[in-house]
Amino acid sequence: MKIAIIGGGSLGLLFSYYLGIKNEVSIYTRTKEQAEQINKNGVHLIKGGIAQPPLKVSAAAIQEWQGKEEFTVVAVKQYQLPGLMDELKMNARNSILFLQNGYGHIKLLSEITAPDIYVGSVEHGAVRANEYTVQHNGIGVTRTAVYRGEAHLLRELPMNVPDDFPVHLESDYKEMLIKKLVVNAVINPLTAILKVRNGELIDNPFYFEIFKQLFEECALVLGLEHKEDYLQNLMTVCAKTANNHSSMYKDIENGRQTEIDAILGYLLELSISKNIKAPLIHNYYHCIKGKEQEREGA
Repeated sequence: MKIAIIGGGSLGLLFSYYLGIKNEVSIYTRTKEQAEQINKNGVHLIKGGIAQPPLKVSAAAIQEWQGKEEFTVVAVKQYQLPGLMDELKMNARNSILFLQNGYGHIKLLSEITAPDIYVGSVEHGAVRANEYTVQHNGIGVTRTAVYRGEAHLLRELPMNVPDDFPVHLESDYKEMLIKKLVVNAVINPLTAILKVRNGELIDNPFYFEIFKQLFEECALVLGLEHKEDYLQNLMTVCAKTANNHSSMYKDIENGRQTEIDAILGYLLELSISKNIKAPLIHNYYHCIKGKEQEREGA
């Protein structure tokens, strides 16, 4: 299969490597310089601290993507997606999979005319080490679902990836994304502000109290039915990724913009529209925005 990956961050490199094992992959990066580095060096993967053989893929700047591949994976951060909409509306003519956190990007997808639009939720832990190297720190699952169109390519995808990079097809994209949103809304801001690894949120009884209260607020704002299932999933993710630092922790640590607007920002807007008081969502949203402003001031 010919596959395009849009985005040269940790997820873009991770998917380029694993999908490139059995498919013809082209990666489209924000800068021409990164594309040149990938063309020169290939994509490098470090898994469990061990460097894997480099993989040759074709790389070019995002502006050169024309949507000719059978399948395109959009692996940019949610806040970068609006800047890509012109290209996506013009060139998305085949199946396309969006891998953004949060739920706010859903309203953008209706503007794209591609026949098959899919959304995904990635449970792997990955950190970009340099412009062509990604560290795969936590093995997980990629969950996918149909937003619009037919699922034929999503059914083919599991057969086109290695066994250690599983892809599951889910029946309901809303439930899938909301489940991931709850995980991101609780784990990411708490670990970033408390400066702890994921597992400490459930191991430390004092942090666990905040963890449970923030979850309760998220469940209230989202109107979750069967919230015990969502809490159990949240705790399972915390336990499975106990030794990992969350992506928001790493973004704050490295002075990068976070996805707080796509996560707690979305929930804050929802709470206002529903006239629900959500003090923890409000406070942690503003704590992270404050950290971002420190970065901009520096």
